[in-house]
Amino acid sequence: MAFLEVRNLSKSFPSPAGARHVLSGVALDVDQGEFVSIVGTMGSGKSTLLSLLAGLTSPDGGTVVLDGKPVTGVRDDAAFVFQNYSLLPWFSALENVRLAVQAAFPNETAAEQTRRATEALERVGLGNALDRKPRQLSGGMRQRVSLIRTLVHDPSLLLMDEPFGALDALTRLQVRTDLEALWLKRRPTVLFITHSVEEAVGLSDRILVMSPSPGEVIEEIRVDIPRPRPIVLGDVSEFAVYVDRIHRHFERLGVLHNVDGGTH
Repeated sequence: MAFLEVRNLSKSFPSPAGARHVLSGVALDVDQGEFVSIVGTMGSGKSTLLSLLAGLTSPDGGTVVLDGKPVTGVRDDAAFVFQNYSLLPWFSALENVRLAVQAAFPNETAAEQTRRATEALERVGLGNALDRKPRQLSGGMRQRVSLIRTLVHDPSLLLMDEPFGALDALTRLQVRTDLEALWLKRRPTVLFITHSVEEAVGLSDRILVMSPSPGEVIEEIRVDIPRPRPIVLGDVSEFAVYVDRIHRHFERLGVLHNVDGGTH
C-alpha cells in the first residue's frame, strides 16, 4: 500500500455558466519519503488537487487515503508551503521559527526552543539574520525561513504550491538546493507544484504531468539523476531528455511549457 493513495478524485466549482469541472478522475500513488512534482498548464487543477490532499477542500467524488486513513479534514501531520511566505511581520526570523518549535516541542524550555530554532536557521545560512524582521529579508531569505518553520514540525506530508514563484532565477536555484538538502536530511513525502520544468527535474523522484481542465494525470516520469543534484542541471546529459519528454506532452496539448517557468 502506498503512503498516499488517490482514487478517481473529482472536483468542480460553480460559475455563471454552470459547474466548472476542475479535476476529473485523478488517480495517483505516492510512496513514503518520495518527492513528486506536479506540472501542468494554468487551470489544470494543480492547486485544487493539493487543497484536496491537505483536507482543506472536500472532493465531489473519489477518495484520498494518507498512511492508511481516509482524509476527511485537515491533518496535523501534513504541512503546506505557499508562494507568499506567510511570516508574521512583527516577529524576527528567529521568533517566527521559535513559535513553530514551541508548537512542536511544548515541553522544552524557552532556551531549548530558541537553540533549536537558531540551529535550524543556521543550517540554511541565516545565522547572521536571526534578528531581522521579514521586511528586512530578501525574498529567498524569507522563503528559507518559511521552509524551516514548516519543517521543524517534521510533517509526514509536505505540500508545496509554487513556493519559488516570486523569486528571481538565481535565488530560485539556491533555494532549490536548500530544499533538496533539507529533504534529504528529513525525507518527508513531498508534492511540489511548479511551472518550471528545470525545478521539477532538479528536485523530483517522479514528475506528474496534468492535462488542461478538467485536470487528470496523463504521464508519470521517473527522474533517475543521482542526488544531491547539481545546481546547473544543463551539465547533466539526461536533463535534456527529461525536459524534451515533458515539452512534447504540452506541444501535443497545444501549449508550450518553458524550462524557465511559463506556460503559453
